[in-house]
Amino acid sequence: MLKAYYKYKIEAGTDEAGRGCLAGPVTAAAVILPTDFKNDILNDSKQLSEKNRTLLKPLIEEKALSYGVAHVYPKEIDAINILNASILAMHKSLEQLEIDPEFIIVDGNKFKPFKKINHECIIKGDGKFLSIAAASVLAKTYRDAYMAILHEEYPMYNWKQNKGYPTKEHREAIRKYGITKYHRKSFKQLPEQLKLKFNH
Repeated sequence: MLKAYYKYKIEAGTDEAGRGCLAGPVTAAAVILPTDFKNDILNDSKQLSEKNRTLLKPLIEEKALSYGVAHVYPKEIDAINILNASILAMHKSLEQLEIDPEFIIVDGNKFKPFKKINHECIIKGDGKFLSIAAASVLAKTYRDAYMAILHEEYPMYNWKQNKGYPTKEHREAIRKYGITKYHRKSFKQLPEQLKLKFNH
């Protein structure tokens, strides 16, 4: 089982999902769990099946002392770059917390100070600490649900399945239909980056 907390009893874990996608938002979550929270299944969302992520989402929301989830959309990603957009999404999710954490643990190696709360970046933190793993599950499930809604508008890209990641199928659809308002224009959409059509 993952560790309950790193240093402090009121500790927010934060993580993002969708950083490497060609379309859709980057989504982050922040979660403060009670110190006695235990779960044998909870892990880095990438290690979990969709079924287990779906089961864990309401459990995390119910047991968390507080949580927040935030999207940063393609237009802003293109304006400030994906790293800054990921950190912004984490800050937005932390702003939603109803309790001020004593400490923030961040998945990855880059972050900018939030308010005046001390933080630590932990590489692969989502596979080490329960609160970061919980944040990774919320970020992933909320983002997947959002991409399923966008899929209804543009079914030809099959975002319901690929969630906007650069799969072969997604790239073939971009080659055939061009890009949409939900694609990140600053990203290399196709390996050879041909002139892309724009779908309004």
